[in-house]
Amino acid sequence: MQHLLAFALLFFSAFILAAPSHISNVKGYTLDNSGELIRFSNIVFDGGKVLAIGGEELSQRFASATQIDGQNKVMLPGLIDAHGHVMGLGEGLLQVDLRESKSALDAAKMVQTYAKNQQDLPWITGRGWNQVLWPGKAFPTANLLDEYVKNKPVMLSRVDGHASWVNTKALEIAGITKDTLDPPGGKIVRDKQGNPTGILIDNAESLLYKHLPKTSDATLTAQLNAAGEQLLSEGITSVHDAGIGKLVYDYYKKRVAQHSMPVRIYPMIAATSPVLRQLLETGHVQDQYDWLSIRSVKAYGDGALGSRGAALLKPYSDAPDNSGLLVTRENDLKPLFDLVLGQGFQLNFHAIGDRANRLALDQFSESFKQVGGMSLRNRVEHAQVINVDDIPRFKTLNIIPAMQPTHATSDMNMAEDRVGADRLKGAYAWQTFLKQGSPVAFGSDFPVELSNPFFGLHAAVTRQDRNNSPDKGWIPSEAVTVKQAFRGFTLDAAYAAHQEKILGGLTAGKWADFILIDQDIFAISPQDIWKTQVLETWIAGEKRFTKAP
Repeated sequence: MQHLLAFALLFFSAFILAAPSHISNVKGYTLDNSGELIRFSNIVFDGGKVLAIGGEELSQRFASATQIDGQNKVMLPGLIDAHGHVMGLGEGLLQVDLRESKSALDAAKMVQTYAKNQQDLPWITGRGWNQVLWPGKAFPTANLLDEYVKNKPVMLSRVDGHASWVNTKALEIAGITKDTLDPPGGKIVRDKQGNPTGILIDNAESLLYKHLPKTSDATLTAQLNAAGEQLLSEGITSVHDAGIGKLVYDYYKKRVAQHSMPVRIYPMIAATSPVLRQLLETGHVQDQYDWLSIRSVKAYGDGALGSRGAALLKPYSDAPDNSGLLVTRENDLKPLFDLVLGQGFQLNFHAIGDRANRLALDQFSESFKQVGGMSLRNRVEHAQVINVDDIPRFKTLNIIPAMQPTHATSDMNMAEDRVGADRLKGAYAWQTFLKQGSPVAFGSDFPVELSNPFFGLHAAVTRQDRNNSPDKGWIPSEAVTVKQAFRGFTLDAAYAAHQEKILGGLTAGKWADFILIDQDIFAISPQDIWKTQVLETWIAGEKRFTKAP
């Protein structure tokens, strides 16, 4: 015991006495807390935090510091993804990925190949299919999947996470038949005879969840490590994890205690958790080194646009008998909002359709009068299709729109089909929000979209896909500048997590979370931003990733 104590004292003393680190010869960019863009060529940090940024004068001021040559590389603050699903990303990296499938048949064959290579798995799971990109654009069927994997249950999540494609074996295990009723907020897609086709939308997916294998600690470790490795390689140092249950809540606390978190995480407790009230009464969770901060709740309003689950004020333009669905019943909104806000937790409400957005704004307004909470920096996650009359209410109610630029470039091939040209006037309206003074927190919604933040920066500025289409961008009036996009992935994302004083920039006193990249995103053609490669990623002054030569 005495030997351990002596070692700990020696280690602590060495940490305290270690010289600051000074990286010179960089092309550095950061925002100060007022949003002004600052350029610098030198940075000095100690104890994990920035001491100073500036020019060559820092060489004399910190002459005793450990010197590192930045080799004229571009330095940015570590990027923050304000809406992702960390364990979902890790899970996707460890299962069959259908994002590149060219058709339902192609996807089924990919599942077959994966199943043959994973003989020990009791279930085959995967993610990433998108029927909108396939010939005919029709939902796939269980019958097709049965031809390739028949004797083992298969559950494949749509790219947006709001629908699942399953085989007959999975339907049988869950007991889903023509007599099974649609659960509230969900839909079992059926054929003309009323038989399930193999597509479960939103809350109907829960009919299968209880039959999936239990998640072990080893599984969580593999998922978080896989996700962390990818995020670090893409320059992401902090993530707002949009919806976790008690299992992951406890696991994150365990990893923090072990000092083994791969990136900083700002988790939102899922409002669907059976122990939500208990977790709220526990209070905020905050570790002293800011790896984990739990002070928010993710609530669920509606589904997604691609599967026509987003709740609209009027029917879908391409489905006149459908106005989408609410995954949280309207009557349940008031008690939920009052509970969360009353406990002093930030409430982040998933709303894609204009009806879901309006319901959220109406309930925020009512609950603020009843229990307060207007200063909690509450958010609407996605804020995707909004009635133009409701956009100013975000500013009035201090609601932050947390938006994902690549959703616009992914949805542009079907959004007008779904809602028509008139409703697009309030859709994906980043510049409109910024002009009225609303901070916009940018993210990706990975693994729905790819996690690479430079894809998001590119989409925000160009409103184009990575093939430079359409020519002048989709609804180009809502494009943002490079500086605005950069702010959305740094300072405003930090603000949306109450962390702008410690993250989102490289001014003195903030954590030394930064990246070195291979090109200057402020100088190159915006169409090339997505090609940016991350060379190094540092968190708290420690190098966490180096790109292989």
